[in-house]
Amino acid sequence: MKSALHEPGQSKSRGQAFGRTAIVATVSAVLGATSLLAVPAANAAVPAFPDNVVAFPDRDFVTIEGYQDRIGQVATVEVNRPNVGVVGSAQSLVSAGDVAFEINHPGGVCWGAGTGLNVTPDIRPGDSVSIRFGGDEAGSTLVQDTYVTANSVLDGNTVTVRGHVGAGVNRAQMEQRVIDPALKDTSIGRRDVRAVAGPLTADEGYSSSLEFGVDGPDTFTATYIFDETAAAELVANAGGARAMAWQEEDADANRQGLTIAEFGELGGPGMGGCPNGPLQSGPAGPTNVSAAKVNGELKVNWAPAKAVPGTPAIDGYRVTAVAQTASGNEQVESGVRISNPQASSTTIRGLKTDEEYDVYVTSVSEVGETFPAVHAFTQTDITSPTVTGSPNGGTFSTAQQLTLSASELGSDIYYTTDGSAPVSADMSTDHAVLYTGPIPVAQTSTFTFAAIDPSGNVSDKGEVTFTITNDPVPAAPTFTTAPTAGQGTAEVSWTAPDSGGPDLTILGYSVQAYTADGTPFGAAKEVAGNVTTLVYDGLQGDTAYQFAVKATNENGAGPESAKSAPVTVQGALVSNAGPDQTVARRTAATTVTLDGTGSTTAGATYQWEQVLTGTADPDKVTVTGGTTLKPTFSLPIYRTPMTNNPLTFRLTVTVGGTTKTDEVKVTPVADRVTISLAQWKTGDLRIGGTSSVVGGTITIRAGGPTGRIIGTAPVTAAAAPETGGVYTLRLRNAAAGTTNPGPVWIESTVGGTAGPTAVTNR
Repeated sequence: MKSALHEPGQSKSRGQAFGRTAIVATVSAVLGATSLLAVPAANAAVPAFPDNVVAFPDRDFVTIEGYQDRIGQVATVEVNRPNVGVVGSAQSLVSAGDVAFEINHPGGVCWGAGTGLNVTPDIRPGDSVSIRFGGDEAGSTLVQDTYVTANSVLDGNTVTVRGHVGAGVNRAQMEQRVIDPALKDTSIGRRDVRAVAGPLTADEGYSSSLEFGVDGPDTFTATYIFDETAAAELVANAGGARAMAWQEEDADANRQGLTIAEFGELGGPGMGGCPNGPLQSGPAGPTNVSAAKVNGELKVNWAPAKAVPGTPAIDGYRVTAVAQTASGNEQVESGVRISNPQASSTTIRGLKTDEEYDVYVTSVSEVGETFPAVHAFTQTDITSPTVTGSPNGGTFSTAQQLTLSASELGSDIYYTTDGSAPVSADMSTDHAVLYTGPIPVAQTSTFTFAAIDPSGNVSDKGEVTFTITNDPVPAAPTFTTAPTAGQGTAEVSWTAPDSGGPDLTILGYSVQAYTADGTPFGAAKEVAGNVTTLVYDGLQGDTAYQFAVKATNENGAGPESAKSAPVTVQGALVSNAGPDQTVARRTAATTVTLDGTGSTTAGATYQWEQVLTGTADPDKVTVTGGTTLKPTFSLPIYRTPMTNNPLTFRLTVTVGGTTKTDEVKVTPVADRVTISLAQWKTGDLRIGGTSSVVGGTITIRAGGPTGRIIGTAPVTAAAAPETGGVYTLRLRNAAAGTTNPGPVWIESTVGGTAGPTAVTNR
C-alpha cells in the first residue's frame, strides 16, 4: 500500500513531504504521559536519499527504502536501546523498488527473521534503528520523541490535535498530519491534511498551524480551519492522527531519519506468525536440558536461559516430572521451583523406581513461564563432577575462609585435613568430613577434597594449602561519605583503619571499583602512603559503581572494606537537577529555586518541566525561567484537593542533538494540626484545636475530607507558656443547624490535615 505522505503530482509546499512515495508503516510503542527523551544516535549516520530508514513508533514496524545498489544482499536491521542493547533484530533480502523491504508488516518479514531474537520489540523514542550489510553500517534512524496524545477535537469547522514533543526534537523538522481517503471528494482534493511549524497558513480547502508550548512544556498544538464542515468532520473522526519528525532534510526537501507516530495504533505482531512483544511472551527457555534416573531420583541438568534484551529478567526455573502411567485422565506430577536464575541442575526425589517420567523445564519471570516447556532428553549420567576451592590456597597474614563448590547441584563434597583420600570408590572414607559451608582457616593447613554426584560419579581429588603467618595487618577501612561523581571519575574517601600495631604504619591502599552486578571493573588502583582519598578515573560514563578499599602495612594487605554506596558516574553530557529539597509550607506562597548549576554549560540549552500524574494533577505549579539553570516556582498555600506529595521536576540538557535528563524532588512540609474540641447542641457548634504554625487558616468540613465546608477559623498564637497556634470555630443559631453534622475533617492553608473526629452532643 502506498503512503499518503506525498501524492504524485502534488505540491510539496506544505511541509515539503517526501520527494518520492513511501510505504505507510507504523512501529508502535506504548506511549503514555511519561516519555523517553531523545538520546544520541548510534555510530551509523542518517541515511542519505534515496536510502532511508523509516520508524513508526506505534505498530513496531519499520520500512527500509532505497538501497538499490544492494539488491539481492542480506541486510540486518537492529533496534538498539541505550543502556540495554539490541532489543529487536531481523534480516531480509533487499528487493528492487522504492521499498527495499519491511519488517512486521504484511508482505514483509517478522522480527527475529534470520537472527533468532524472536521478539517483536516495543520500539520507543530514544531507540535507534540501524541497517547493516555484514559488518558495514549503512544508516541509522533515531526514533524521535513526539506523538499525538489525545483524540482530535472538533469545534464547528475547526479541528485541534494535541501532542507531545521532546526537547531533543528539531521543531522546524516536524509535521502533524491526518489521513482519510474520503477527503479527495471534498474541497481539499487529496487524502490528507498537514500542519507545519508556524502560524495559520492557507492551503486548498483549509488553513493550518503548528504551535509549541501552548499546553505546557514539551507540547504541540495543530489547528485546522476548514472551508466546509464535511471536511472538518472527516478529519476529526479519521483516527490515527500522526506526529512526524525527521533528523535531516536535504536540499530537495527529502526527509531522512524519519519517525511517524500514529495515535491509537496497537503494538505487537503486525501479521500472523510474528513473535509476541517483550511483555506478551514467557521468558526464553533453558537449553541442553537432560534428565538421568538414578535410584528412583531424577537428576536434571540444563544450560541457564538468557533473557531476551528488553524483557524482564529471568527469576528462576520450574522443573516438573510427569509420570507416563495414567490413572484414568490423570497423571502424577512432581517437581521443584528454583529461585536462582543461574541454577543449572536439580534433583527430583520421592519418585517411584518402577515408573517412567517425562521431564520439563521452564524459565520463570514476572511475565510468566516459558511456553511451551522445554522437554528434557533422557540420558545416563556418567559425567564426573568437578570441585574448586576459593581461595585456591596461598600465603596469608590473617585467617581465611575456604569455599568449596561442585559443578553439579546436589553433589556431596567431602574433605580431609590429614592428607588422606576423602572418597574411596563411591563412598566417603572414615576420616572425611561432609562440607556444609565455608571452612574457617585460622592456621597453616592442607585440605584434600572430592565430590560424589547424585548418580554416584566421583570427582578427581583436589588439594589446597594455606599458610597463615598471623602477622598483624591493618583493619578494614570504612566509608563515612558516599563517592562523588565526576565525568568518567568518582572521588572516593574513607577513614584510615588501625594500622595493625603500635610499631606498624599504613604504607598504602588498594581501591577496587565494582559494577552493579558485583563484578570488579578493571584492576584495583593503588594509593601510596596514608592518603585516604582517590579520584578514581577511567570509569564509563552514565554507569553505576561501588568501591571497596583495603590497607597495606609491612606485613601485607588487610581485609577489604564493605562496599561503598553506589554512585553513577557522569558521561560527557551532564544533567544535574541538584539535590532533593524539603520546603516548609508557609502562610503565604513560598518561592522555591531549582538548581541545575552542576550541568554541562558549553553549548547547552536547558528545559525544566514538572513531572505530573496527569492533566488534572492537583499539585501542578508554574515554572518560571524554565530554560535557565536556576528557575523558580511558587509553592502555593494549601487547598483541597492538593496533596503534600513530593513535586518532581525534570531537567533536560541538550548539546547538539544529544540530550540528558535528571530529576529532583521538592517535598512540602505541612504544619501539624489537631482537632481537640468538637461539640454540638441545638444552635451551638464548637470546633477547635491546634496548629504548629501561627497565621494559617483552618477549614472545617463535614461529610469527608473534600465534603461540605462548615466554616473557617484563623490560627492565632497560643497563650504562654504554650507554643504554636490555636483555632476556634463557633457557630450559633441557624448557622449551627438543628442536627449534629457528624464527623468533621480539617485542612490548614499550611498543608496540615486531620480527621475524622466525631462531634459529640452537649
